[in-house]
Amino acid sequence: MSATSRLALALEVGAPALPDGGDIAVFAPRMDTDLAALPKDRCVLITGFKPDFDHFEGLGFRCATQASGRFAASVVFAPRAKALAQALIATASADPDGPVIVDGGKTDGIEALFKACRKRTDVSSALSKCHGKLFHFAAGAGFDDWALSDPRPIDGGFVTKPGVFSADGVDPASRLLADALPQKLGGEVADLGAGWGYLSARILERQSVEAVHLVEADRAALDCAKVNIGDSRARFHWADATRWQPETLLDCIVTNPPFHTSRKAEPLIGQAFIAAAARLLKPKGQLFLVANRHLPYESSLEHCFAEVGEFGGDTRFKLLRAAKPVRQR
Repeated sequence: MSATSRLALALEVGAPALPDGGDIAVFAPRMDTDLAALPKDRCVLITGFKPDFDHFEGLGFRCATQASGRFAASVVFAPRAKALAQALIATASADPDGPVIVDGGKTDGIEALFKACRKRTDVSSALSKCHGKLFHFAAGAGFDDWALSDPRPIDGGFVTKPGVFSADGVDPASRLLADALPQKLGGEVADLGAGWGYLSARILERQSVEAVHLVEADRAALDCAKVNIGDSRARFHWADATRWQPETLLDCIVTNPPFHTSRKAEPLIGQAFIAAAARLLKPKGQLFLVANRHLPYESSLEHCFAEVGEFGGDTRFKLLRAAKPVRQR
């Protein structure tokens, strides 16, 4: 049974009962979340993840990146990142007039979240179905200390936020790639899945670079990147890297692509980044990519590029270079 099935079952038996009127805030639903149990015309979907935002907006839902105003009820689909899940609950609890419903998978930490909430307020018994839990409580409970703080500094003079990738420090794979990049990358460069901006900052150390396009789907990470990079050559794009389209084709793409949205590795995401890179590069353009050793990207690279090779790495990561996208031939 899916998370949506838990929600549908809970609402069917009135535990909790939704208010008859007013907007319902739905925090962090993913593309595969079926919201059929909720009244569509009353839902406001709140997500900073661009693919999810675009998906639900395309289905006719009202979407926003931040909660604003009061809501008759809130539904929180708890993400894996503990600090982010807590922050969403704090936001949901602060403004609504009705119940706050929390749903999540066991592998995403819902059990610990349920216990933590139960220590703070009167929480319903949990509905446990198919490796997940759903529970609810009345709004107004004391979760203020769970709210997200302002961007926090890390080593290197950068700032991050809880919940973004590599929030506690520079990702070692990104550092390995940045240290190995050639000095000459071309004038127009893109960083696909730019995160909070580390790779782009290193690319911009090159005076020959005319523009770096930071393409990032996570709005919170991109907001951090805007703080971390004050260079006028930086261009910030809140976009799905697999669908983004620049005004002109690029000389070079650098990427440390994500490879999971859950605990299970999903190589298809990185493969989609590779296909996008081939589409976005000039005929003689280059792609520089870092990946975990076990990820099977070579066949995708060979399908999309005429030249493919490994140009460095260590026991954990491999550095791959591809050039001359086949799309252009």
